[in-house]
Amino acid sequence: MQEYKSPNKIRQTVAVGILSAILLAGQLALAPLPNIELVSTLLIIYTQVFKKQVFFIIYVFVLLEGLVFGFGIWWMSYLYIWSILALIVLALQKLDNAVLWAVVSGAFGLLFGALCAIPYLISGGIGAAFAYWSAGIPYDILHCGGNFALTLILYKPLTRLIRKLHQNMQNGQPL
Repeated sequence: MQEYKSPNKIRQTVAVGILSAILLAGQLALAPLPNIELVSTLLIIYTQVFKKQVFFIIYVFVLLEGLVFGFGIWWMSYLYIWSILALIVLALQKLDNAVLWAVVSGAFGLLFGALCAIPYLISGGIGAAFAYWSAGIPYDILHCGGNFALTLILYKPLTRLIRKLHQNMQNGQPL
């Protein structure tokens, strides 16, 4: 017997795919710039709008990254790094202030290299983790500044857009 899927479940599945693809497209578009990315800003907004459903978006995005760039040791850190950002946003979700989210995004960018060093700590010890993290500090500083600026500028307009798309989806209207 064929199982019937509700139109809302289908819309949610399509939305996860589209939002994950937007993350990847944004990342690829800004790839020529060192550690300047839209992923952090978009994940902050996605988490505020989609709440715990954001984890589906995150893991589809991480899988797409692995398919595009390969499944190296760096990929393992992406399995938890983006979830950490989502958990921070869920903890602070009642706060709707562009400056606050720009600070959170900037701080996340600054800590990104340290968070990425965890698999190197496990596989190579403290020396490998420290070498990985310390070599990337200049890029973490750029990451911090880029995240702060992009979130400060784009938070309000992208939040309005994503909330409207989510509302249309919930009402059965086209995305």
